[in-house]
Amino acid sequence: MAHTSSRSMAPTAAVFDFGKVLIDWNPRYLYGKVIAEPSELDWFLDNVVTLDWHFEHDRGRSFADGIATLSAKFPQHADLIRMWDTHWVDTIGDEIDGMVGILGELKSRGVPLFGITNFSAEKFDDFERDYDWVHLFDDIVVSGREKLIKPDPAIFQLALKRFGLEKGQAVFVDDILANTNAAENEGFIGHHFHGADALRSDLKKYGLL
Repeated sequence: MAHTSSRSMAPTAAVFDFGKVLIDWNPRYLYGKVIAEPSELDWFLDNVVTLDWHFEHDRGRSFADGIATLSAKFPQHADLIRMWDTHWVDTIGDEIDGMVGILGELKSRGVPLFGITNFSAEKFDDFERDYDWVHLFDDIVVSGREKLIKPDPAIFQLALKRFGLEKGQAVFVDDILANTNAAENEGFIGHHFHGADALRSDLKKYGLL
């Protein structure tokens, strides 16, 4: 029912995930510089600095706590684990082709822009300073600040309230299908991101571009 009702009205706002939608991100960008052997790199990312461990920082865990705990479990890798904090910026890749342009076009048309991102509160301030396009957003829900992480329904409920949006009023763009499905269940119009061209087509269909 939520899916059907959310599409019954034309959306007026756009809400974006950040990682792998607006900017590329991958732990391999960091650790591929210091672990030359591919099989060793795979093992390290599968068993030590895992995505599950990383997501706890997005949920609000401090880097100091996360690194201390993991280093105690893998003391032989303590130096590499510490790099997750000291060289975190090296996990960030290039801006996704065409996406900053879409943000600018939406902004020029007066479309309210919002973000819902799984992102460490400790790292987001630096990220915001490094990329001018972040300031195009009217408001951003950062998971680490809220202690909520996608696809928890509560983060989408919080976003609707914070952004002053009604159900069906906003398109939500994310590269992870579980997140777009969860957003649709809470009243967003989900767009599972596969590139700027397909997104542009949908935004035109909705009358936002």
